Amino acid sequence: MSEPSYVPVLPVRPHAVEAYGWLPPTDQRDIRPLWNLPPRPGVAASALAVAFRKELGSVSHVQRRRAAWIDAPFADETQVAALADLLDEHCTFGTLQPVTGPDRSPFQQTASLETAARSGRGIGVRVRVTGEWAAEAAEGVRSLLACAEPTVSADLLLDMGGVLADRPDAGKEALRALDALVPLTHWRSVSVLSGGFPRVAAEMLDHGMHEEPRWDWAVWHEVTHSRRAYAPLLSYGDYGTQSADAIARVPRPDQTGGPDWGFLRYTTEQAFVMTKVLHRGSGKIAFNRAAARDLVRLTDFRGPLASAGESWLRDCAHGEGSTGGFEKWLSVGNAQHLAYVAHTMRRR
Repeated sequence: MSEPSYVPVLPVRPHAVEAYGWLPPTDQRDIRPLWNLPPRPGVAASALAVAFRKELGSVSHVQRRRAAWIDAPFADETQVAALADLLDEHCTFGTLQPVTGPDRSPFQQTASLETAARSGRGIGVRVRVTGEWAAEAAEGVRSLLACAEPTVSADLLLDMGGVLADRPDAGKEALRALDALVPLTHWRSVSVLSGGFPRVAAEMLDHGMHEEPRWDWAVWHEVTHSRRAYAPLLSYGDYGTQSADAIARVPRPDQTGGPDWGFLRYTTEQAFVMTKVLHRGSGKIAFNRAAARDLVRLTDFRGPLASAGESWLRDCAHGEGSTGGFEKWLSVGNAQHLAYVAHTMRRR
């Protein structure tokens, strides 16, 4: 199995599955997503099994020709037990790979390692560093690896979480973590994941298009320019065009309403560009097409052939098709971002 060049951290939600499914095979080949099952607090066991089976089925389908990691980072002990057999089924007979970490329960670690051994696909070891690196985490990883069968390959997923302006030392903390973790075993791959997309408030978009720096991209450059011996072996990962905490949102399929506004997203080399669109109101179609025109007029707009995301934006700007809604705006934003990063990492 080749090392991935790009590891997007994605929620198992229809918009993310759609965005990945839009990618051509050449882009999917270079991308290995880390899919995250959403939290489902207080859901009865019977309903839980139905929901998890449906979500795992959607990911297994879109990943039927490509490997990907599957994680349930928000599952409590009862839910982990309910998930164990389902995850084992989709990993053993599909292309998904289980994930565990030093912060998981003994039951979850054991179940994941057993699935990894049965499937022969390896184990993803997700180590989360949301502040300063804690040296004792390395010992937890060492103990976890000691429990794995010798034939089980391990992939290190160093997850820095949200990386915005309030974490100027995130790059240094990532290097401290890598210095401690990389020597622990012969990792099959090592990925550095971080989320630089901001939490967007209405006032940010009151005066037209708004840009935010890609802080995660800056962390990546700091790590890869560190002259560490392992730097050329690292894979880049991010949280797409949602904030890092979006994967923790509880699905509410029956929810109606929502805010009156949303936003379109576009990724450039150094920034995320956002522009407001309307969810309701008599003037929303004209307003939303004008917002799409603002994006396609950007100097950095890559043209309708770059991805399905750019194609949708071009059509919307030119008065073709619908102007979308919350789910479509998320799909379009992630589709253009995934394709752009895949192309960027291919040229690395």
